[in-house]
Amino acid sequence: QVQLVESGGGLVQAGGSLRLSCALSGRSLSNFAMGWFRQAPGTERKFVAIISWSGNSTHYADPVKGRFTISRDDAQNTVYLQMNSLKPEDTAVYYCAADQGAFLSSDSGVYDYWGQGTQVTVSS
Repeated sequence: QVQLVESGGGLVQAGGSLRLSCALSGRSLSNFAMGWFRQAPGTERKFVAIISWSGNSTHYADPVKGRFTISRDDAQNTVYLQMNSLKPEDTAVYYCAADQGAFLSSDSGVYDYWGQGTQVTVSS
């Protein structure tokens, strides 16, 4: 059974940084493309970043380009989201997700497994 567990969230001031981690268990991370999504109160879950199975391809949502970096360590079965220059509008619950499909996608509906989420709060 595949499980995803996020960690690393917290409270940070605007301009600060956080690194989120997502540990996958039950299967090898190399079987999945991995994505990060976020959901602010009263809004839909939105795509943040995705990394391919090999790690050679990444894509980001426009609001986070140049500030966030997604990476993966298959030996540790862990994917990361480095978040720099954080803004109050980045405040949300952040979820990691695993996709065993054939194509990279920013559509949350295609992802097969989800973590429970970790709260990120950015104060102004």
